[in-house]
Amino acid sequence: MNESPEGRPAVAPSLIDADHAHHVRVLPWTADGKLCVLSTSGPGSFLSRLADSLEETQLAAGRDALLQASAVLSDPMSPYGELRYAGVRLAECLRDALCVADSRGLRMAEPGGEAAEAPAGE
Repeated sequence: MNESPEGRPAVAPSLIDADHAHHVRVLPWTADGKLCVLSTSGPGSFLSRLADSLEETQLAAGRDALLQASAVLSDPMSPYGELRYAGVRLAECLRDALCVADSRGLRMAEPGGEAAEAPAGE
C-alpha cells in the first residue's frame, strides 16, 4: 500500500463501506506497515468500543510524553540522551495522534454528511 508524505500508510477510499449493516473502520495503527481494518456490526460493538479505548490510550500516552518532554526541554542542563529520548517519544506520539485523527476523520466522512461513528468521549 502507498504511504502518505508523513510516512503513514495511505487510506484507500474503498475501505469506507456504505452498507450500514456492515461497518468498516480503519484502525489508528498498522501491522508491518499495513493498514488495520475492523469490520463490525456497528460503532457500538464490543470491538469498536475496544478500538475507541485503545485510541484514547494512545492519546493519553501522547499527553504524558508531552508533559515529560516539556520538563526535559525546560531544563538547560538536560543530558543529550534524555533530549533524544524525548524527541523520539514525541515523534512516536505525534504519529499515533495523526493516525487517530485520520481514523476518526474517515468515520465522519460518510455519504449524506452524517457521522459514520462518534468516537467515545466526544
